[in-house]
Amino acid sequence: MKKIVLLALAAVGAALAKKKYDEGQHEQALWAEATDSVRASS
Repeated sequence: MKKIVLLALAAVGAALAKKKYDEGQHEQALWAEATDSVRASS
């Protein structure tokens, strides 16, 4: 029974870590878009 609980906790921890990572990637993409140098079209 303890193994199942530990496995469930590990799965929840992994899901939370992935969610946090994805949010960070989204935030980084927004900053990159906002601070991207503008190229003059010619």
